[in-house]
Amino acid sequence: MQGSTFEDPFEPVTTTATEISNQTVGRINVSLPLPGGADVYVQRAVAVIAFVGTAANGLILYALLASKQHKKHPLIFNQNLLDFVSCFFLAVMTSVHLSDVYLSGTSGYWLCLLLLNDGCSWGPFLGSLINLAAITIERYLKVVHSVWTKKKLRNWMIYMAMAFAWIGGSVTAAVVMIHTTRVVNGNCFAIFWKSHSGRMAFGIWYFLSFYVVILTILFCCYGRILMVARLQTSVMVAHSGPGSMTTAQIQSNKIQISIIKTMMLVSLLFVVTYTPIFVQILIRNVSLKPIPRTNALLAAMFMGYLYNCINPFIYATKFDPVKRVLLHLIPCKKTTQPGESAGMT
Repeated sequence: MQGSTFEDPFEPVTTTATEISNQTVGRINVSLPLPGGADVYVQRAVAVIAFVGTAANGLILYALLASKQHKKHPLIFNQNLLDFVSCFFLAVMTSVHLSDVYLSGTSGYWLCLLLLNDGCSWGPFLGSLINLAAITIERYLKVVHSVWTKKKLRNWMIYMAMAFAWIGGSVTAAVVMIHTTRVVNGNCFAIFWKSHSGRMAFGIWYFLSFYVVILTILFCCYGRILMVARLQTSVMVAHSGPGSMTTAQIQSNKIQISIIKTMMLVSLLFVVTYTPIFVQILIRNVSLKPIPRTNALLAAMFMGYLYNCINPFIYATKFDPVKRVLLHLIPCKKTTQPGESAGMT
C-alpha cells in the first residue's frame, strides 16, 4: 500500500488481495494471492522445490563431511550450508502457509515475522550470494596471485568471510522484513513500504548489490582465472619434458581445474536462473504504478528457486571427493561368486 504508514504492526490490516499482490520486496513472496486460487498450486510447487533442495544440499553436506573436504574447502561447505538452511526454511514457510493458519495479535505478528514470511529463507539466500562472491575471490587469489596467497592468506580470513556471509545476509533480510512485514486479514505478508521513494531506493540498491556487483565479480575473476590458467598450461608444456611433472603436481592441477570448472558452472547457473527474477524485482520496485503478477513473473520466480535445487548436483558431478562418497552410498549390486578373489569384486 504505497504511501501509507502503520502505527501498530501487531494489529491486522484490512486491504484487498489486488493491492497486496501488486507489491514486492527483495524476493517474491509465494504466499501472495493469485487469481483463480492458483496460489495454492504455486505454494505446493515451491514446497516440492524446497524439500528437494533441502534433501540435495543435506546429502552434499554429508558427503563433504565424510570426505573431510569441509576442512580443505570451508567456503564451499558454507555455500551448501547456506543453501540448505534457505531451502529448509522455505519448505517450512510454504508448508505452514498451506495449512492456512490464521494470525492475530502480537503472537501472530511474531510468528509472521520469524517464520511465515520469506525472511528466514531470504537471509541465508543473500548470504549464499555473498559467499559465492567470496569463493570466486578466493579462487582468483589462489590462481592469479598464488605467491601472495601462500604468504598472506590465512584461515581466519576465510572464516571471517564465512561469518560475514551469514551476518550480512541475515541483517539485510531482518532490517527489510521488520519494516515491511504486516499481518493482513489473518495472513502474513512482507510487502508494505511507508513510501514509494523508500521502496525504489531499496530496489535499486538490492539490484546493484546482489546482482550487478556479484555478476561483475564472477565475470572479472573467472575471466582472469581462465587467462592465467591457459598461460600457465602453455608455459608448462613448453618447458617440461615427458615425465618431468610429479604425480602430486598432476593431482594438484586436476583438483584445481575441477574446482574452477565447478565454480564456473555454479556461476553460470546463477546468471541463468537469477537474471529474470532480479530484473522483475527491480522493475516492480521502481515502477510508479502497481504491476499485476503475470506468468512471466511466476516463471522467473520458479527459475530462481530452482537454483538451490540444481546447485548441489553440480557439486555431486564435478567435485570428485564428493562424487566418490555419494557413489559409495549406492548399494552395490554385484555379489562375490565362489572362487573369485576379493580383488576381483
